[in-house]
Amino acid sequence: MENFFIIKILTLTTIAFLMALFLTPAMTHFLYKHKMGKAIRDTGKTPIFSNLHKHKEGTPTMGGILIWLVTLIMALIFFYIHYFFPESAIGRLNFLTRAETFLPLGALIAAAVVGLIDDIIDIKSNGKGGINMKHRLLIYTSIAIIGACWFYFKLGWDVLHVPFVGNFNIGFWYVPVFIIVIIATAFSVNEIDGLDGLSGGALLSAFAAYGVIAFMQGRVELAAFCGVISGGLLAFLWFNINPARFFMGDTGAMSLGVTLGVVAMLTNQALLLLIIGLLLVAESGSVIMQTIAKKFFNGKKIFHSTPIHHHFQAIGWSEPKIVMRFWVISGVSAVMGIVLFLLDK
Repeated sequence: MENFFIIKILTLTTIAFLMALFLTPAMTHFLYKHKMGKAIRDTGKTPIFSNLHKHKEGTPTMGGILIWLVTLIMALIFFYIHYFFPESAIGRLNFLTRAETFLPLGALIAAAVVGLIDDIIDIKSNGKGGINMKHRLLIYTSIAIIGACWFYFKLGWDVLHVPFVGNFNIGFWYVPVFIIVIIATAFSVNEIDGLDGLSGGALLSAFAAYGVIAFMQGRVELAAFCGVISGGLLAFLWFNINPARFFMGDTGAMSLGVTLGVVAMLTNQALLLLIIGLLLVAESGSVIMQTIAKKFFNGKKIFHSTPIHHHFQAIGWSEPKIVMRFWVISGVSAVMGIVLFLLDK
């Protein structure tokens, strides 16, 4: 039976990759035809960023649709095949279940729709509109509250696992912990989405790592869900590698950030996200440090530009060099997270 589960996960991952590749030409044609291009803001507040990325203006955004749409299509197709033909080989590939994947899929789609609206507003306003960070945090919080209440009141979850220490019943404190994890993860993914292929590679490592963890916990459907997202991310990276054919956009970054946080909570390995998502921590940490430094030290900056990948650009690193080195870091940190999970287990 375990062999079947492995085959199921790998098959779904491959199907997601191929489906995303198949859908990309039509989506790309639509984005270019309707001029869904990214506008690079030049307000004078971020001169380094504006100068480094001005040449990318006009590249279509909203490429993240590719990932969440494929995940949704596959979830519904295999769910209904299983519903009508439960004993069929194809029906057994269903990975949509109330216990494991309803919530992360719901969070993925809800955040994706909000991000899509933000992308459209930003495009129509020529880069001057969109949802600002305060409103984004409010949206992240709203989605996180819904998820936290579902976990705590509906599922009765109130246990937080601390690696190498044990499980702790934290009662209602589970709700604010859940909210913090979702907001922090979503914010971090939003910050790392700044160079061709960077966010896609980092998210691929993270989702793959949590897929392995979910499988070892016996959460096969959740592992398959992570596999499907990983397959979609692989296809996205095929076209997003420098020079990018399109960008992920907020519809991708927002949805995948929220979903990664939900998956971390579902596996009860949220603290391992600090290791698995080490690159995400570094990216958001650099922004926070820069903001604090400028506010409390007379406008002095720690980095030339933030998030930190822009700092490396500013000191002369090429974009492909930054992305490839960050991919190496994300891959190693993901493996480290799995090793720590196994040692703890």
